[in-house]
Amino acid sequence: MSHLTHLLKPQSVAVVGASIKPMRAGNIVMKNLLHGGFEGAIMPVTPNYSSVCGVLAYRSIDDLPIVPDVAILCTHATYNQTLFEQLAVKQVKAVIVLSADMHFANDDGESIQAACLAIAKTNGMRVLGPNSLGLVLPWMNFNASFSPVTATKGKIAFISQSAAMCTTILDWANDKNIGFSAFVSLGNALDIDFADLLDHLSRDSHTEAILLYVDTIKDARRFMSAARAASRNRRILVLKGGRTHAGRLAAQAHTGGDNTLDIIYDSAIRRTGMLRVNNSHELFAAVETLTHSVPLRGERLAIITNGGGPAIMAVDTLLDLGGKLANLSDETIDKLSALLPPSWSHNNPIDMVGDADDARYVKTLNALMDTDCADAILIMHSPSAVAHSEQTAKAIVAAIQSHPRHRRFNILTNWSGELTAKPARDIFTQAGIPTYRTPESAVVAFMHLVEYRRNQKQLMETPTTAEPVYIAELNEAKKWIEEKLLEKETVSLDTHQIGPFLRHFNFKVLPTWIASDSSEAVHVAEQIGYPVAVKLRSPDIAHKSDVQGVMLNLRNSNEVASASEAILDRTKLSYPSANIHGLLVQGMAKLAGGEEIRIKVKTDETFGPVILIGQGGSEWDESIDAASALPPLNMALARYLIVRAIKSGKIRLQKLPEPMDIQGLSELLVRVSQMVVDCPQVHELDIHPVLANGADFTILDADLVLKQYQGDAQQRLAIRPYPVEYEQFVTLKDGEEILLRPILPEDEPHHADFIHNVSKEDLYKRFFTDVGEFNHEALANLTQIDYDREMAFVAVSQTRPGNPIIGVSRALINPDNTDAEFAILIRSDLKGNGLGKLLMNKIIEYCQHKGTKQMSGMTMPTNRGMLMLAQKLGFNLDIQFEDGVADMVLALN
Repeated sequence: MSHLTHLLKPQSVAVVGASIKPMRAGNIVMKNLLHGGFEGAIMPVTPNYSSVCGVLAYRSIDDLPIVPDVAILCTHATYNQTLFEQLAVKQVKAVIVLSADMHFANDDGESIQAACLAIAKTNGMRVLGPNSLGLVLPWMNFNASFSPVTATKGKIAFISQSAAMCTTILDWANDKNIGFSAFVSLGNALDIDFADLLDHLSRDSHTEAILLYVDTIKDARRFMSAARAASRNRRILVLKGGRTHAGRLAAQAHTGGDNTLDIIYDSAIRRTGMLRVNNSHELFAAVETLTHSVPLRGERLAIITNGGGPAIMAVDTLLDLGGKLANLSDETIDKLSALLPPSWSHNNPIDMVGDADDARYVKTLNALMDTDCADAILIMHSPSAVAHSEQTAKAIVAAIQSHPRHRRFNILTNWSGELTAKPARDIFTQAGIPTYRTPESAVVAFMHLVEYRRNQKQLMETPTTAEPVYIAELNEAKKWIEEKLLEKETVSLDTHQIGPFLRHFNFKVLPTWIASDSSEAVHVAEQIGYPVAVKLRSPDIAHKSDVQGVMLNLRNSNEVASASEAILDRTKLSYPSANIHGLLVQGMAKLAGGEEIRIKVKTDETFGPVILIGQGGSEWDESIDAASALPPLNMALARYLIVRAIKSGKIRLQKLPEPMDIQGLSELLVRVSQMVVDCPQVHELDIHPVLANGADFTILDADLVLKQYQGDAQQRLAIRPYPVEYEQFVTLKDGEEILLRPILPEDEPHHADFIHNVSKEDLYKRFFTDVGEFNHEALANLTQIDYDREMAFVAVSQTRPGNPIIGVSRALINPDNTDAEFAILIRSDLKGNGLGKLLMNKIIEYCQHKGTKQMSGMTMPTNRGMLMLAQKLGFNLDIQFEDGVADMVLALN
């Protein structure tokens, strides 16, 4: 049973604080439950009335004749602690709290919500709210909310931290005849949050897509894990409030949370394979598109129009957003020329000219659907005396439905106008064809499909491996950190001090020397050789440019002396109280023909370490001028980050004789990521800049902040990195050396080879069906796992050519950590050498260490080898010969 079953599949409900007074929450909730047609027991609880809305009322929770699945508290916050205590005695398992003032203190000085949460946790009670609008489950006719509008049955679930967004979306959806599978107002998400609901709804048969309205995320690790799992089999759209600094402060006031940069949320949403929309208008458009669309096959858009101007606006919007305009083949142009007037555009957009009637629309559309030169088609219509709006819409709907290839295309429509166009748009809506008021909104909606496809592709892409960091170098780096932090909580270091640390991670750092005054700077410059750069060294001045604290291309001793004295004089004049730690003297890097890139690591309160990249400069505003990514990064993710930074203008590539090597920069970012993962004391690293000359990358300037870190280093990361601590070398009975380790995304091709060496009979026993060729998506699901809630150990031979995978054991752990579904598969030609027992013990030890309650698995009664092994390891067996299954269960913690 899911931990949210009582809440999301209720058979009975108690309304605590039910009222006969109109406009009171307890009255509105009762009316909504009754009008909704809920067939379970509805029990009002109030000492003030004998009945509410014609339903017999109970004086107290103790008086209830049965234990309700859900209790809705429509009471003032001051009563709630006492009510929670009564609900706990009654053993109620789900509570919805509508009141908003739970943050006030009780008589003991503790906040009411903290006291209520403690009671709930002790008694296994789940809480929705406080400050929740309630819950609507249309498929159960259950409207436990005080919303003025209700939801109809549909395939979309909506989860929101904002009650106002709930009512707005409901009103719009009812107008568009869009229904919902669940409508959940989280409120302040004291207990139940996005992660809980994503886990449940991603397995719900009524739910095909999930919409989220997010103010703030409180537990980044749980959110990322749940979202990544859910987005593999459900479309998820996210509308994130608080994009600006002022908006973030408003979001904090609304639902609490941290002041996380919007670009960090953006990267988190991309990383999970979800789709972000920027405003409520885009959300509506995206819902319409995703509700009615087949999966996008490609990104090429063809446009059919009866007006050139609107089509031009559509093209401009498409290209501004990074979309692709389809190229018409010569054959298609010839075909269209035979159907259209000579003055047609002879290109895409296909402008059929202003006198196009409905017959011309249909012929053009059919001609386009007969070809493969486009993946999506946007049909546009401007008010016309020749092409009647509704008549043309009906003709197009009929043409689409009757064409044998219409499912190969994503078809969108834009009927511009108001009074004359709305009936036509209604025709498309009823036919399940997305329709939009403006050319721009239609194209934005199409680009949502494109962006969603790209995010899903990124989620499934097989990464490659970067250059490794060697253990000896890593240990030296850790020792260096320990020395710097000796008896200190925090330490800030500059380029001169951190060079040795950076070189442990194979970064090339421009050699730097310290000079205390101008004469020492001249002496150092003479030793280095000209030209040189001289820079101010002061912990109190964040931007050296504020005092012109960087002088470049100094060619002789006079220039060095003059520049040094000028820097020191300007600093003393502008910042008389600043600590000046002398000057940095560097040999001049080859700036000509190079690209300067800024890379920064910062530690966010919610998401932990984040990697930012941009062009840099003294006016750099990381919230605007950077793209971000969450570690750990591999080569594929690093490349996506760079490409995104280039496409969004955060990095403006120059035309250079030797262009910056994207592969080399990706490797550099992966090494930065490895540093962050392995060294939890790295609180902030600002590389400003790294100079890119083709494939050569030199760090010119960098600042590092180290901070003491206690506890599990991996817990601070939003995404759990590869757990190297589980690697283990073992020897099989026949003397073969193998490495037992967690699976890696890079293992995909090796995993495919492994499956080829498993017999069809063994695959049937494992998957309970005939297994054909595993495609990329299936292999990606097996190798790109979330280490926070899933584990797969591979046995890698150390003696066979190519170090092949010869066995795999896995555990898929449910969100409650109460059960781990296990599976094991061995190469068919390698049975009997003890590998199966090793892999089973490895996965059992892992689940015991994680605190999982039990392990369970299923096989066939004919799989005697597996059953005998399970029995030896202490599993309880339940063999059902009639059903052809054997269940295996092992109690752990």
